[in-house]
Amino acid sequence: MTTITFQNVYVTSRGCAVGPLEASGPLKGKFDICFDDLYCNEKSFEKAEQKLLYSAIDATMRKSKVVMKDVDLLCGGDLLNQLLSSHYVARDFHRPFLGMYAACATSCALIGQAAIWVEHGYAQYALAFTSSHVATAERQFRYPNEYGIQKKETTTSTVTGAGAILLSNKPGNLKVTAFTPGEIVDWQHTDANDMGLAMAPAVFSTLTTHLKDTNRTMQDYDCIVSGDLSEIGFSFMMDLLVKDGYDIDDRFNDCGLLIYDRKKQHVFCGGSGCACSMVVTIAHLLQLLEEGVYHRILVIASGALLSPVALQQKDTIPCIAHAIVYERGDV
Repeated sequence: MTTITFQNVYVTSRGCAVGPLEASGPLKGKFDICFDDLYCNEKSFEKAEQKLLYSAIDATMRKSKVVMKDVDLLCGGDLLNQLLSSHYVARDFHRPFLGMYAACATSCALIGQAAIWVEHGYAQYALAFTSSHVATAERQFRYPNEYGIQKKETTTSTVTGAGAILLSNKPGNLKVTAFTPGEIVDWQHTDANDMGLAMAPAVFSTLTTHLKDTNRTMQDYDCIVSGDLSEIGFSFMMDLLVKDGYDIDDRFNDCGLLIYDRKKQHVFCGGSGCACSMVVTIAHLLQLLEEGVYHRILVIASGALLSPVALQQKDTIPCIAHAIVYERGDV
């Protein structure tokens, strides 16, 4: 059994910041901070991503009324080499820091780790945060957007944004009740322009593992969302579930499909990136949970653990997915 359950982990506050494309999408008006250009008033895209992260953390801390010196642990991660954004932001807070990388599955990995520290009394407050940026990610994993390279229709668009969640053992309206870490799954996929399809088996693996571990069914959740499979990957994951005998209904969705209007916004198959599942969860899903529309939700963030060098050497794309359960709290 790999699923860890929690009894005393609550979401004290949360905050997010996004770029212009995300701010004009279907979730318009739900984000804490919106920037109207990709530079976020900075001199480089890397600095812009850090600005997004600072903004999300600032919004979270202001809403919590907790000061940073009382935060016992920072958990951060992003897509850039050496966790550039997370490290350069965390250095200013002077708090214990754990950096984690799980590609686009980083959000759930961080929240799961922070929840473990809170549940077992190692931290009263733990802050988990992550970010991504369409220009920094493209420059690192494929080609700089400035090159104007023609992209395939199977491509996912990296979400420009950042999110932060402050967890504590103080009872509140929202609880983190379980964390299912996934295993690395590799179905020998090699196309970096179709990562949704590559990640779908990892989501399927983590979802079915979670259900077996918890002795639950799909119907025990009001909403089940994958992190960023987007159109093709999400459809493939649905096919895998049907083939395995699971009943599919409208409780399933994908954060990469929720954040953009693919009919009006040129985003190919939908959204991806560390910020994809994080900002959709913070701005949209947890709000519905707080309002009582949902009572229990399952978020499964997925990540393609590819290396551009490995792909150039004809290697495949290993993938992973981590899951977090959120429920209505006691207050």
